[in-house]
Amino acid sequence: MPVTSHIFTTAIRNGEIRKFGTSAFQSHNRNLCCSLPPHSLKTLHALLKTASPTTLGSGSSIKDNPPWYIKKQSYRTTSQQYYNLTRPQVNSILKANEYRFKVPEFDGKNVSSILGFDSSQLAANVPIEDRRSVATCLQTRGMLFGVFDGHAGCACAQAVCERLFYYIAVSLLPHKTLLEVENAVENGRAVLPILQWHKHPNDYFSKEASKLYFSSLRTYWQELIDLNAGVQPDTQEVLINAFKRLDNDISLEAQVGDPNYFLNYWVLQVAFSGSTACVAHIDGADIQVANTGDSRAVLGVQEEDGSWTAVTLSNDHNAQNEDEIKRIRSQHPKNEEKTVVKQDRLLGLLMPFRAFGDVKFKWSIELQKMVLESGPDQLNENEHTKFIPPNYHTPPYLTAKPEVIHHRLRPQDKFLVLGTDGLWETMHRQEVVRVVGEYLTGVHLQQPISVGGYKVTLGQMQGLLMERKARSSSVFEDQNAATHLIRHAVGNNEFGVVDHKRLCKMLSLPEELARMYRDDITIIVVQFNSHVIGAQSNPGGGE
Repeated sequence: MPVTSHIFTTAIRNGEIRKFGTSAFQSHNRNLCCSLPPHSLKTLHALLKTASPTTLGSGSSIKDNPPWYIKKQSYRTTSQQYYNLTRPQVNSILKANEYRFKVPEFDGKNVSSILGFDSSQLAANVPIEDRRSVATCLQTRGMLFGVFDGHAGCACAQAVCERLFYYIAVSLLPHKTLLEVENAVENGRAVLPILQWHKHPNDYFSKEASKLYFSSLRTYWQELIDLNAGVQPDTQEVLINAFKRLDNDISLEAQVGDPNYFLNYWVLQVAFSGSTACVAHIDGADIQVANTGDSRAVLGVQEEDGSWTAVTLSNDHNAQNEDEIKRIRSQHPKNEEKTVVKQDRLLGLLMPFRAFGDVKFKWSIELQKMVLESGPDQLNENEHTKFIPPNYHTPPYLTAKPEVIHHRLRPQDKFLVLGTDGLWETMHRQEVVRVVGEYLTGVHLQQPISVGGYKVTLGQMQGLLMERKARSSSVFEDQNAATHLIRHAVGNNEFGVVDHKRLCKMLSLPEELARMYRDDITIIVVQFNSHVIGAQSNPGGGE
């Protein structure tokens, strides 16, 4: 059931934060995040676990056994029998983390171009390393949507999903409003609420670190006050600066450390793990997508004949992007040309070429040693702390700077899909848009069945025809477009239809095997109000 998140104002007493960015659905279940209590080091050791020279075994090498930076992992196989899940059990698993929100048609300032959004998640890692965030900007116009794909643990993705929108939101504030916020904090008064979060009950906020986060954010807006007096911020520049500044703060917080035992571990976890980010800021008919890494934003466009076309609003930052390879090579000496990108990975290790955190690819070797030596003793006992990426000569090799793409929405632009790479690894963007488009319109186009070159028996063809008949004559099982898309991503067979047996097998895989077959999947589907967009669009306007 869609429920609107409450707005909590920030209260400051004696310059300290009491509540900073929470939600009606704030959860404190430790199982939902990778934070660890002060007396436990299990999570940290799991985070830092890597294939180091001493753990590879005799005769092994980093090349033969890439460490945790590479998403593709190997596990021991088991002869476990797949459990035959019933349809209600399958639906329960798929719908466990779904969320819906309907945007008020009139929010008090303008008629919204957004009808609402659906989001959902399906874990492969335990705990899930993906994160998601959606929020309404209360002091400016627009909404923010983001998906965050963590690696080497969930710590960095968790921190970015909590903090990035605040960095963007304060950057968008007029100079006068920033002054009001700073004066309120300085004098111990309540601060104007900046964001209204729209969160699922399982979406975690690390309240233990909120004071630290608030301190870094305040320093940022103080600098904005000094630098941007009377200057109206440009949204594209705001997004780039917010990404870069948050990543810089993550790095600085890890270097400085914290006297609090828990926070000291936490800031190191955040900095040594990593996360991609794909964020959309939608204000009226203008959409800006800022992307760092290999998550993706795809626009669903309905053509005049009712068919669907996919328009990509982000570029993947990985080895499949030739421009990214050229960019990285141009930033390092000629003698590193063959080593900076190796085996389609950064330094032969990291798949995304842009990311938050991952200080092992950003700090100098001297800085890494200094931080680790001054850190907790248990940190130095882990072999990962002694591991330096091969051919590590001229850092930084990695940046969190996003690539920003602007699009002017048109009436035929019906929805936006934000998804982590777990979705795009299993489905082509055109198929994603078709599945969502048909779900939202409730229409399944009766196109000829394509079997993709497979030899199909008469029995199989009859099964395909029965599947089509059932799908066209019955209502969809899902009440959430993102969940519906996950169902297809996990359960589609070679003919492009959901196979219940395959879905059961994929959802009942044991923890140690699930990651071999699929990645974490996080999806947000934003549905647009075509009538409002049509009225807002300028005659002759476009992208």
